Amino acid sequence: MERGSGCPRLLLLLPLVLGLSAAPGWAGAPSVDVLRALRFPSLPDGVRKSKGVCPTDVAYRVSRPAQLSAPTRQLFPGGFPKDFSLLSVVRTRPGLQAPLLTLYSAQGVQQLGLELGRPVRFLYEDQRGRPQAPSQPVFRGLNLADGKWHRVAVAVKGQSVTLIVDCKKRVTRPLPRSANPVLDTRGVVIFGAHVLDDEVFEGDVQELLIVPGVQAAYQSCGQKDLECEREQKDAPQIPKPHRAQRSPKKQPSGLHKPQNQEPQRQPTESLYYDYEPPYYDVMTTGTAPDYQYPTPGEEEGVLESSPLPFLEESQ
Repeated sequence: MERGSGCPRLLLLLPLVLGLSAAPGWAGAPSVDVLRALRFPSLPDGVRKSKGVCPTDVAYRVSRPAQLSAPTRQLFPGGFPKDFSLLSVVRTRPGLQAPLLTLYSAQGVQQLGLELGRPVRFLYEDQRGRPQAPSQPVFRGLNLADGKWHRVAVAVKGQSVTLIVDCKKRVTRPLPRSANPVLDTRGVVIFGAHVLDDEVFEGDVQELLIVPGVQAAYQSCGQKDLECEREQKDAPQIPKPHRAQRSPKKQPSGLHKPQNQEPQRQPTESLYYDYEPPYYDVMTTGTAPDYQYPTPGEEEGVLESSPLPFLEESQ
């Protein structure tokens, strides 16, 4: 009786054990900091520090010589999540239309990508080649290449993708992918460029995260705004510039008496602004950017581009 009674219990536990073993490796996985994974803090060639959105934020300015890539499996050892959030804080060169992030398979197929500019394009292709090119989501009516800071969040869940810009504009497009989409992690992740394409990202990037699930895309805006607001309140207040008023000069009696003329108007006090120079002043077409590249003694490390398996095979 004891042996017989134990068998049903094992049968009941068997589906649970199989379910746990079949669970994807990214279930409950933490977020992936793409900038840190690509060694942005070490300031590789073509990358230097710049000011971020908030006073204490640190961003990175990326110029054309930058070649930033890494094996996809290094960022996602347990596989790429099915539903995910892509969070970024960027400021692109005005008039630019270029990729921010691209994920390639081992065969050189572009599986995932976010292209900023006017319009905004989201690229996705699973193991079955879905969705096809005509069904790739395009977000028209948005311009993210205006030289201003933007918070861009992408939420991918099921058969749809939602783009959230500056925590105000929210647009959803269909994403007719497979029921169980899989992205190959044997390829490479490339920042700001396409393979065999001259158009590259130029601008500032403060944040670039990929988080399993879509809640992060909807919750990040409020948290970031509150943090920035708190920083501004805690920052010491800088007194406004003050002009000392001169005492009126006494005129000697009988000399230089005022004539019949219109009174002179006193000049209005000028306004004072505290702002950094416009972004496009140093990145206007036809002018050379004022990028200062670190000297060999100042560089902490140079990140070489990861080899592309599919390019080596084709040669």
